[in-house]
Amino acid sequence: MGGIGGMAATQVLVEMGERLRRQRKKMKMTQEETAELLEISTTFYGEIERGNKRLSIEKILLVYKKMDLDPTYLLTGEITSNKILVEIFKDCPKEKEHILEQILIYLKMLCK
Repeated sequence: MGGIGGMAATQVLVEMGERLRRQRKKMKMTQEETAELLEISTTFYGEIERGNKRLSIEKILLVYKKMDLDPTYLLTGEITSNKILVEIFKDCPKEKEHILEQILIYLKMLCK
């Protein structure tokens, strides 16, 4: 039997809804404003945040375009973008990049 089913599928939808809710709050938007942005009803949007309904592929792409939420992160919770690293390094003087790199390596080791 392929794909995800039953309880696993429900958990995926709940987690996606939670990531969407966090991004909405970060953008300081209401469910109504977000629903309008994504061209869906407020009721349907609320069901998505609660994990009871799923986004279509087209809506996932709209979330990416209008809410700057990476599809891989939305679907899996995994960060695949180097956007965070680019932000960290952009203001770092060239002569201090090596120090910052070492700090990040130590932080990664602490997280294991």
